[in-house]
Amino acid sequence: MLKRLAVTLLALALAPLALAQNWPDRPIKFVMTAPAGSSIDTLGRVIADKLKDRLGQPVVVENKPAAGGTVATAEVAHAPPDGYMMVLAYPGPLSASPQMRKVPYDVQKDLAPVIITSNQPNVLAINATLPVKTFEELVAYVKARPGQLNYASVGNGSSSHLGMELLKSMTGMDIVHVPFNGSPPAVTATVQNETQMLFAVMQPLKAQIDAGKLRALAVTTPARFTLLPELPSIAESAVPGFEVSAWNGVLVPAATPKPIIARLNREINAILKEPDVVHKLNAQGFELVGGTPEAFGKLIVDDTARWAPVIRKLGLKVD
Repeated sequence: MLKRLAVTLLALALAPLALAQNWPDRPIKFVMTAPAGSSIDTLGRVIADKLKDRLGQPVVVENKPAAGGTVATAEVAHAPPDGYMMVLAYPGPLSASPQMRKVPYDVQKDLAPVIITSNQPNVLAINATLPVKTFEELVAYVKARPGQLNYASVGNGSSSHLGMELLKSMTGMDIVHVPFNGSPPAVTATVQNETQMLFAVMQPLKAQIDAGKLRALAVTTPARFTLLPELPSIAESAVPGFEVSAWNGVLVPAATPKPIIARLNREINAILKEPDVVHKLNAQGFELVGGTPEAFGKLIVDDTARWAPVIRKLGLKVD
């Protein structure tokens, strides 16, 4: 009896190692927390295309932008921990939404960080028909029309939502929040003047800015962003200390074998250094990061702590 129990325990202990040794032997699902055409979708598809060659298996991208990315995050959090499902996420579903509403997962218990992929500033963009050319002019224009203007966000709990709420509290602007599921519909609403402004990363904004339908005013980094040097920062313009970043990263279910996490981390780190990837994604405003799973885990914890007092102070909740 004891011998049989020992054999069973040994088999259970070795099962993750056996799984890792044979992994991958079938397609991997890569779930996006944002819709097709978004910056996350662009980034995810570049990584997936390169990863399939490195792993020798298809990496299938699936977009699930509902509920500010929490639906996609929950699907991966509760998936079998076998290395065949991962998610590309952003601060919203990882560090902000869990503080603003009940979500069907625990970030620390149900998910394992793999790698930080990138960091981007949010860009403050406005409908080009607004008669303002600078951030300072926008603040004055909004203050003269309290409650009359709307801002779009890419989702409740996103950095574009929290960033604008923080900016409102620091400037006294009174504007109405209109949330969307991802950047494409948020950008479209601002182009059509249903909303008059938004924070979003540059990738979904660029075509509309180039077409003259949106006007970029500033970025949310403390100083000018090296990949967008023509835009002043909000902090240097009129609001010292204002800073909001939009990072992205890959996660898998928490009990995924460590050798699989290490392999994914190693391969994606290499992808983020490939010259064609760097050139393509830098051109769209992505600052590629990489690093260890531990560094990503620390970023999530630190970002959660950073936003906690802001969410409490502003009383931000999502039904």
